[in-house]
Amino acid sequence: MDIRNQQQPHAHQDSSSAGQSIGRGRRRSVRRLAVPVAAAALLGLAGAGAAQAATASGATAAANPTCATSGLSVSFGKKLGGGTMHEGTVLKLKNTSSHTCALRGYPGLGLEDANHKTLTSHAAWGDTWYAKDPGKKTLTLKAGQSAEAVIGWTHANTGTSDAQHAAYLTVTPPASTAHKTLKLDTWVDGGTLDVTPVAYKYDVTS
Repeated sequence: MDIRNQQQPHAHQDSSSAGQSIGRGRRRSVRRLAVPVAAAALLGLAGAGAAQAATASGATAAANPTCATSGLSVSFGKKLGGGTMHEGTVLKLKNTSSHTCALRGYPGLGLEDANHKTLTSHAAWGDTWYAKDPGKKTLTLKAGQSAEAVIGWTHANTGTSDAQHAAYLTVTPPASTAHKTLKLDTWVDGGTLDVTPVAYKYDVTS
């Protein structure tokens, strides 16, 4: 009798301990399952947000086609000087169409002589003497709105042996193949024209 009476409490304690161990194991399992489920939910939300942003961006691009050369006017803004043999100008591109369009990147540039014969030239994208390159950004131009680019070059008048005496500047808007022609009577050393990307506005030093 004494032996049975002593064994029963031990058996009860073992059963209780086992129950507690199982309970703790279940709670740990639930916690371990909850972490990846929560992480997956967060990833799902992030993925959905990225997809929505991409869709919105695509819709904006589709709604605003690239500005066509035929829908732009090109003109000179402020004339720039200063520095030893440095010269330049602000180039203005105005949306003359009846709809909103987009511009991004650098305009193409070329030089012609008085007979509109193409001269050897090179457009160098980046900083100019007058303005730093802010990087390419997509501009949304409403009807009548303008963008700017800054052009700079050096000149030696009757110049060095590789200097080009230009009478005209050709300007090809970004992502276009057609160009506009502006009068530009100047010498350009090496035919090299530095140019920044289009931006809404430049603060230039001259």
